[in-house]
Amino acid sequence: MVSLFPLAQIKLGLRPISSASASGFTRLSQRFYTTTRSTTCSSQTSAMAATDTKNLQPPVAKKVKHEMEMFGDVRVDNYYWLRDDSRSNPEILSHLQQENAYTDFIMSGTKHLEDRIYAELRSRIKEDDISAPVRKGPYYYYERTLEGKEYVQHCRRLVENNGDVPSVHDSMPTGPEAPPEHVILDENVKAKEHAYYSIGAFKVSPNHKLVAYAEDTKGDEIYTIYVMDAETCTLVGDPLVGVTSYLEWAGDEALLYITMDAILRPDKDVRTFSDHLVVYEREKGLPRVTFYPLPPIGEPLQSLQGGQSVEFIDPVYSVEPAESQFSSSILRFDYSSLRTPPSTYDYDMNTGVSVLKKIETVLGGFDISNYVTKREWAVARDGTHVPISIVYRKDLVKLDGSDPMLLYGYGSYEICVDPCFKASRLSLLDRGFIYAIAHIRGGGEMGRKWYENGKYLHKKNTFTDFIDCAEYLIQKKYCTKEKLCINGRSAGGLLIGAVVNMRPDLFKAAVAGVPFVDVVTTMLDPTIPLTTAEWEEWGDPRKEEFYFYMKSYSPVDNVKAQNYPAILVTAGLNDPRVLYSEPAKFVAKLREMKTDENVLLFKCEMGAGHFSKSGRFEKLQEDAFTYTFILKILNMVPIKVVV
Repeated sequence: MVSLFPLAQIKLGLRPISSASASGFTRLSQRFYTTTRSTTCSSQTSAMAATDTKNLQPPVAKKVKHEMEMFGDVRVDNYYWLRDDSRSNPEILSHLQQENAYTDFIMSGTKHLEDRIYAELRSRIKEDDISAPVRKGPYYYYERTLEGKEYVQHCRRLVENNGDVPSVHDSMPTGPEAPPEHVILDENVKAKEHAYYSIGAFKVSPNHKLVAYAEDTKGDEIYTIYVMDAETCTLVGDPLVGVTSYLEWAGDEALLYITMDAILRPDKDVRTFSDHLVVYEREKGLPRVTFYPLPPIGEPLQSLQGGQSVEFIDPVYSVEPAESQFSSSILRFDYSSLRTPPSTYDYDMNTGVSVLKKIETVLGGFDISNYVTKREWAVARDGTHVPISIVYRKDLVKLDGSDPMLLYGYGSYEICVDPCFKASRLSLLDRGFIYAIAHIRGGGEMGRKWYENGKYLHKKNTFTDFIDCAEYLIQKKYCTKEKLCINGRSAGGLLIGAVVNMRPDLFKAAVAGVPFVDVVTTMLDPTIPLTTAEWEEWGDPRKEEFYFYMKSYSPVDNVKAQNYPAILVTAGLNDPRVLYSEPAKFVAKLREMKTDENVLLFKCEMGAGHFSKSGRFEKLQEDAFTYTFILKILNMVPIKVVV
């Protein structure tokens, strides 16, 4: 059950909650492998410090035979020894450091390009900025970013005319005559003490006197919840330790929070107002926002009639609900597309008037009219039509098969990968790349059946859909096999691992970020927290049918002696969702088995978790590195000019 946490009893112990309770809370699509607080390795020198990198060779992991038998089937894992839940084994840490050193060595010749791309990514950011203020009671609340700072400040400012009825035309006053800004929490100050820092939730109490926030200082997604006085910024009581970031206020003096023993997921991308009901739904793979008028208070609701949908301008796009006030007719939502930067709108459901409150500033001469977005439909081998979202720069792309392409996929947990904007992607588009998202089965873009037909004993549809999308794009002359690069993270990394085993000839380069690649071993280990809950997604391999089906696609179990494309694999040492040892084992087995001489790199962040580094500029470094790897493989690295 959900834990109710009175502030007067802040030392309340943690209690597990069942997967059937707390239905109003977000369902976590994640796998917590361990709740052990790991030792962060802040230095990557040790064994590699004295290594001569002039002739550095790919690290070769030792082989220690480990047999696992199930249903008369024996699997041999020679790299099982790479798993250490404490993250403190010197031999394992040394091996990871050797992999990082080798990656640095191979990429050293393109460091100038990586630095240039990083500078591009950062130059597009308006570093000193604020989010669209949201009016709540007597205050406007917003986040502020400062020039040169990695993290945000959480701020508020008094509403000058609090008695006025809220309007879509409201704007927060600024300047010397405006009410002063109050910084409630400055993440930059808090982050100084940690290599990793992330706030997963920041919630203000209904009376605006208290703030509860969830803090992660390792990247392991094990949060500590603090309560503070919003005015004085002093802590109230003792913190809640070892919980998730999902919390809400229950009145002014109690919190609802969720521990780590449940996985809950919402069905209905619904919002209630005093006079309207807003439904977030999907049609043909795209989100829709439909609002319905409600009868006057005291009259029964017979049926939902007269629904109106908000119209959007791009053929493919993303829209998410933002914080709106119950007593208002103003609906706030966030909109973006593959070419439209994140935009916050206030929509008056009584008048139909929509006002843009904030659009993310993209510096560096960005012009939305230079880019084209479109939707294509690939036909899968079983006749299913699979949507693909595409964006490219119209003055650079030829559409004759000669253009480079990056194809992204996920396809698990009923997650919808909607086509949203990412400023860093411009560094590929402006170099002539086509970027595409394959909305494959296993995701939720096309409804519940779309998900069900890509899970359990239908999981291979996820992989074959992706392959069929790739072949469709080649057939339509968006690219060729020699120009096709693919990317996926987490369960999307499983996708990448599976398809390079199945069709290694189809791709030039593959990037598998924090990939879930050791499916059978992980799902057979009930000592790993939440393994049993994950059986809902993948099936229970203790049952023979599921065991052999999982084994037939699990990337680690299906590496074979064949040529592979160039591959980059990443991991986070503190990752609680995909234990670092999974990608480490995958790379070790690939090095042992593959018959080509294509580049295989493994990069493990020694002080981060599933989502890489925490700072907004630090995250850009990962994008710059990934893009440089892709450009290197495609021979698109410009010659370094030495002055």
